[in-house]
Amino acid sequence: MSARRTLSVWPVAQQTARVQRQGRYLPASTAHPAKMLPELARQAIAAYSDVGELVLDPMCGTGTTLVEAVHLGREAIGVELEPRWVALAAANLTLARDQGATGRGLATRGDARRLADGLLDQLAGRVPLILSSPPYGDSLHGQVRTGPKPVEQYDNRYSHNPDNLAQLPRQRGRRGRPSFTTALAEILAGCRRLLAADGFLILTARPYRRKGELVDLPGQLEQLAREAGLELHERLVALLCGLRGTELVPRPSFFQMQQQRSGAIPRMLLIAHEDVLVFRKPA
Repeated sequence: MSARRTLSVWPVAQQTARVQRQGRYLPASTAHPAKMLPELARQAIAAYSDVGELVLDPMCGTGTTLVEAVHLGREAIGVELEPRWVALAAANLTLARDQGATGRGLATRGDARRLADGLLDQLAGRVPLILSSPPYGDSLHGQVRTGPKPVEQYDNRYSHNPDNLAQLPRQRGRRGRPSFTTALAEILAGCRRLLAADGFLILTARPYRRKGELVDLPGQLEQLAREAGLELHERLVALLCGLRGTELVPRPSFFQMQQQRSGAIPRMLLIAHEDVLVFRKPA
């Protein structure tokens, strides 16, 4: 299909993430430390796929992409390495069906790095839309408990599995463990293999701070996708803050606010957007 005309800036945070998920996802889904906003998934799916088409998320977590796809009448397949999140994604799909979703979805356990090497062979060259949000390495905020005691952080890890993408080292490990970027490159190569000739690969990511240093994850993804034989079709912006007339309503995490107010990072600005990178195979 051809992409429909779409705004270059998507207001996806008019409601908080909690409100967007309330009643639509199981409460246990909040334990995942890096969930895509449902409204962001909805806008991407509506703009870049048609009813009845297949949407694939190779790193599906608790299934946001899948749930929004089936509510929009699409077919959906999600791949996830961690059994805990696979079970939650499947349960969220069951909830969507119970709520009247007309599409069908499947969450399966697998390693997205094998998309180019045996995983989902039957879909090679046939997927109209691949939509995913890669993990932010080990730089995760998770949830917090505040009160008279010191702040307690929890649900701030994808898992303790050393093979999880988020647990891989920035550089190749001494014991031969691949680096984070090497694994991402393998996943992107697999996505290219599964993508239909006129299909779209959409990756959502934001810059983030690691030990105070700003990491340009969107820029890294663009470079890795180009090396995998994909070309950038569009680069859009998803606002992570609300719009109230001409005013922006920030929705930063607790730790972003804490770091800014403490002055721990000089001249720190709150990140209020997420890049939406749309790739295609070269014509």
